[in-house]
Amino acid sequence: MRIREITPQDDLAIKEIIQNSLESLGLAIEGTAYFDPQLSHLSDYYQSLPHAAYWVVQIDDQVVGGVGIAPFDEQKQICELQKLYLAPEAVGLGIANQLMEKALSYASHYYRECYLETMHALKPACKLYEKFGFHLMSAPLPGSDHSTMDAWYIKNLKKDSE
Repeated sequence: MRIREITPQDDLAIKEIIQNSLESLGLAIEGTAYFDPQLSHLSDYYQSLPHAAYWVVQIDDQVVGGVGIAPFDEQKQICELQKLYLAPEAVGLGIANQLMEKALSYASHYYRECYLETMHALKPACKLYEKFGFHLMSAPLPGSDHSTMDAWYIKNLKKDSE
């Protein structure tokens, strides 16, 4: 297994993983990542943003998942954890934990907080986020794009002394 930054050759594979995952959950609807305009060219999208990255997981030369970090509110030094998705064959192998560690480690170099949006119905995802120290919020941060989401989390990336 290898975690590396996304390349243009990975764009189609990760788009299919994201869309297939959302379809399997009945979430191929407006207001989810399914219709994000940048979904067909994630490598270009993340490369074009300051302090942003998207990583893919490769097993036996096949992309099986990924995660991204992008700026959310640069003035407040808040980033967003985005598009954490795994192919069915990659679920249950601890890969999501490794992707979270990679993304949060990167984010901690540039941001004070990390925000994310999900749905309460995605219980395994919510458990993962809480395990990594994310706290449930009562409402989305201003500027949120995914109107269908109903669970919003935030995590402090800096130690109290900073």
